[in-house]
Amino acid sequence: MSYSHQSMGSGSRNARGYEFGRTYVVRPKGKHQATLIWLHGLGDNGSSSSQLMESLHLPNIKWICPTAPSRPVTSLGGFTCTAWFDVGEISEDSHDDLEGLDASASHIANLLSAEPPDVKVGIGGFSMGAAIALYSATCYALGRYGTGHAYPINLRAVVGLSGWLPGWKSLRSKIECSYEAARRASSLPIILTHGNSDDVVPYRFGEKSAQSLGMAGFRQVIFKPYEGLGHYTVPKEMDEVVHWLTTRLGLEGSH
Repeated sequence: MSYSHQSMGSGSRNARGYEFGRTYVVRPKGKHQATLIWLHGLGDNGSSSSQLMESLHLPNIKWICPTAPSRPVTSLGGFTCTAWFDVGEISEDSHDDLEGLDASASHIANLLSAEPPDVKVGIGGFSMGAAIALYSATCYALGRYGTGHAYPINLRAVVGLSGWLPGWKSLRSKIECSYEAARRASSLPIILTHGNSDDVVPYRFGEKSAQSLGMAGFRQVIFKPYEGLGHYTVPKEMDEVVHWLTTRLGLEGSH
């Protein structure tokens, strides 16, 4: 019997010297048609992500589930835990940790860069992981990270559960001044889901993120609200994501 889980070491460091944790891989049980990165929320790890992904009925997807660096987090009063970037209070005027965002987006792109050229690639995540997935979507559209370095991955799908969009205020102006960026933005399918009883990342930020993406030219954004859902995932929501990925990525069994 062969196990589909594989654990990879860490070793990659971001600009501030925080080391990324262990990466877990869930191998496809059928023909390998797509590879998706799945990004956990604050304080979690890639192991629990891989268990969730393994439970989904998506036999043609290989899942790569990295673990964020352990770092002091401002919103937790400087408490150290796994976090893709530093975050204070999530608000309309919150300052984005661009260095942390770029470091994590780059780490994720590196994990996808070794995938075969005929395999479609995407990024998804929960909460802070969703924020990085959406930030990666904007890097893909703009063709570069916040630092200006070229973004190397041709993203085909982005999933964000209970998250928010970092850098949403300046996104539209950046994309409107580039024909290529507008073209990439309009062709990238994105699904966002959010519970309207979320007490960690308020629902309005999920809604605002979807609106901001749409106004910036991301024409294939779907926003799904969930009545009474807090800051967690439910089977109905994951079933929706499975159906969306199967259809959007043209996976076997979608016809």
